[in-house]
Amino acid sequence: MFFQIIGQISNVQTIAVGRKIRQLGRLKKRYGPGRWRKLKGEGSDRLRSGKVRRAEVPWYEAHGVGKRNMKVKRFLD
Repeated sequence: MFFQIIGQISNVQTIAVGRKIRQLGRLKKRYGPGRWRKLKGEGSDRLRSGKVRRAEVPWYEAHGVGKRNMKVKRFLD
């Protein structure tokens, strides 16, 4: 699904850190080592159709690598 984050992500929560992440091996192989964390938050997203909706967005993040693999999990409105 194509989307664009508009503004800032709020209500950020950590879901998993380090070995608790199921995709840790793939993340290290693709993006390199780091202190990987899986996070989720809420943000306003602009969809391909042009609609703006509020959604829950999970992603992976590591220091020096940044946010990777963002997706829309569910819509909140």
